[in-house]
Amino acid sequence: MATFLYRLGRSAFRRRRLVVLLWVAIIALVGFGAANASSPAAKPFTVPGIEAQKAVDLLGERMPEAAADGASARIVFRAPAGQQIDSAKNKAAVEQVVGALKGSDQVAAADDPYTAGTVSKDHTTAYAAVSYQVSGDTLKDATRDNLEHAAQKGRDAGLTVEIGGDALQDDSGPGNGEIVGIAIAAVVLVITFGGLVAAGLPILTALLGVAVGVGSITALAGVFDLSPTTSTLAMMLGLAVGIDYALFVVSRYRNELTKGHEPEDAAGRAVGTAGSAVVFAGLTVIVALAGLAVVNIPMLTEMGLAAAGTVAVAVLVALTFVPAILGFAGKRIFGRKARRKAELLAAEAAEGGSVHRRAAEKPNMGTRWARFVLRHPIRVLVIAVLGLGTLAIPVGSMQLGLPDDGVKSTDTTQRRGYDLLTESFGPGFNGPLLVVVDAAKSNNGKAAAAEVTQALGTVKGIASVGEATFNKAGNTAIIEVTPNSKPSSNATKDLVHAIRDTADQTKARTGADTLVGGGPALNIDFSQRLNDALLPYLALVVGLAILLLMAVFRSVLVPIKAAGGFLLSVVASLGAVVAVFQWGWLGSLIGVDQTGPIMSMMPIFLVGIVFGLAMDYEVFLVTGMREAYVHGESPRQAVVSGFRHGARVVTAAALIMIGVFAGFIGAPDSMVKMIGFGLASAVLFDAFVVRMTIVPAVLALLGKSAWWLPGWLNRLIPNVDVEGEGLRKYLGDDDANAAPDSEDGSRRPDRDPDLDLDTVKV
Repeated sequence: MATFLYRLGRSAFRRRRLVVLLWVAIIALVGFGAANASSPAAKPFTVPGIEAQKAVDLLGERMPEAAADGASARIVFRAPAGQQIDSAKNKAAVEQVVGALKGSDQVAAADDPYTAGTVSKDHTTAYAAVSYQVSGDTLKDATRDNLEHAAQKGRDAGLTVEIGGDALQDDSGPGNGEIVGIAIAAVVLVITFGGLVAAGLPILTALLGVAVGVGSITALAGVFDLSPTTSTLAMMLGLAVGIDYALFVVSRYRNELTKGHEPEDAAGRAVGTAGSAVVFAGLTVIVALAGLAVVNIPMLTEMGLAAAGTVAVAVLVALTFVPAILGFAGKRIFGRKARRKAELLAAEAAEGGSVHRRAAEKPNMGTRWARFVLRHPIRVLVIAVLGLGTLAIPVGSMQLGLPDDGVKSTDTTQRRGYDLLTESFGPGFNGPLLVVVDAAKSNNGKAAAAEVTQALGTVKGIASVGEATFNKAGNTAIIEVTPNSKPSSNATKDLVHAIRDTADQTKARTGADTLVGGGPALNIDFSQRLNDALLPYLALVVGLAILLLMAVFRSVLVPIKAAGGFLLSVVASLGAVVAVFQWGWLGSLIGVDQTGPIMSMMPIFLVGIVFGLAMDYEVFLVTGMREAYVHGESPRQAVVSGFRHGARVVTAAALIMIGVFAGFIGAPDSMVKMIGFGLASAVLFDAFVVRMTIVPAVLALLGKSAWWLPGWLNRLIPNVDVEGEGLRKYLGDDDANAAPDSEDGSRRPDRDPDLDLDTVKV
């Protein structure tokens, strides 16, 4: 592997103009395809197999007018203090708003509150239900403008008017999160490399990979009927790993130049060593993302496969485009000051000089930290594990759900409308349940629906039960049930299960199937599906990754340790999310207005995304340790060597990722905040607590056992040579069997007196 990648890197460096032209041609081809691709048809969110989805499908088949997937809106009217909403003046204002809505060509119906009976008992509030002929994604701007202008007419008449539903354009998305992330990445890269060329190269190559990946998704969206949200995860991860992978290769290229290698050879060596780590780090990310298919939710499968494809593009960019650009940069990859120092070190290495004394006598921060951990491994390990374990405690009370208008900021009209409806009609009014009676196999459909309605009246937790509404064939009925509790509460979850238990009892008497649907039921079933899929998903991605890492590290314990550390960081970050967004701790610091359940997809997202990024850091950091160990260093010295070369790069990569994800915390929408906060905290815990602290402590305690692999397994697993031992022999390096050179070009001593076992402290 390393030898092949070495040749690939040199070839890309030498034929840099051809490589760049090929990538430019790919971008042009993808751009042309994206520009001329047909738009994918808007399709509803579906979760095959769950009961709430079966209810939706049944209504779509037998009562399409009731199961229309078009957009909807609720316009809520509140009379001024001391007045009633059905007074002559206020009634005229409401009817004017409803009349203005009916003038839009995309409106299917706009109900008059006074004829529909949607006026509160205290006569202070009313609402108009508006349905549209098309989905929210395909509403015209003119239609949305008409909705807002109509509401403004009511406000001008003195009424309080708020709008809920999915017809109103939601502007509370991620905002400028990507731009903020790129800006933070640029600052970190400039500080890390000390030069604009080296800092700009990872960003340039990452943007190239994202452009190709997302452009390909856009070009194929119409062919494969991909949803508009498919490219969201691909863009976020493509930017993240693209910067990381280029950073790893560029950093190794700079190190090889300081050892006296010519630029072309240095590029080949960088791709052969750091590029090998990139390949296997990328494979772990791809495994984690493609594994989302086991959840059996079409939207997640599409997002996972699209993001996996974008990560694959990022790997190819790092292996070909990066060395090609290095060919144009040459030694200008250093800043002026660093270039002079690198030339001095390279000259010393070429002359056989033993040490650049001042550089050798002053170990870098990574070296000092590694030596500290190795002197106190048990103490450091216990503190780190207990700290993450403490952060994970809130996970025990985590409640999962899907977002609704009730978790939006109080500055939004959707949230204000939600609150008005809750005050005037009850907390369950914002999330009614739809009980669907399938009487196709029943002898008397109306009698079956009547018995179901009667049975619902005995279930606790129901505020009201509506009359059964039949389709034209008389074999399907809808019964609307309003809970006493708000949609996202545990009480509503218990109510859904109670209704389903009652439905099982009525089926035995009537022969009619009864399904419970509606927004709250869909949320409950969706969350349960994700809960059920989490353990199989974890087993799949962790199991495959352990096998992959065994091939990389030629070890049994190191991959198991890597997976265990990842689980620690994920549960700790989930605990932090629960503490902030469900319990409300410190929520005001990041603008969390309303606590509520944790988004159902959050655990799966954290597992998939963070696992891939965590393995990036694991592969790059521990590969350096493995490389030093294979080349003759003791296990403890190898840990220090890995930190000497890798700690700075891993730190920069982690800070960049934290910055990219933290950029989304400033978004107005609480769900976007949650994703940004969860991912940023997970990377923080995994990179700095697990990889930089727990990993060296565990390796110090394991010693040579860390690199143990049974002989039969060693023969079974292919040798991918990530550490570059075969490459060094291929190149005929004089020091093929000796300890590798240090960053400053000096030969490392056979023994580090700071790591003598007698000095280790618990």
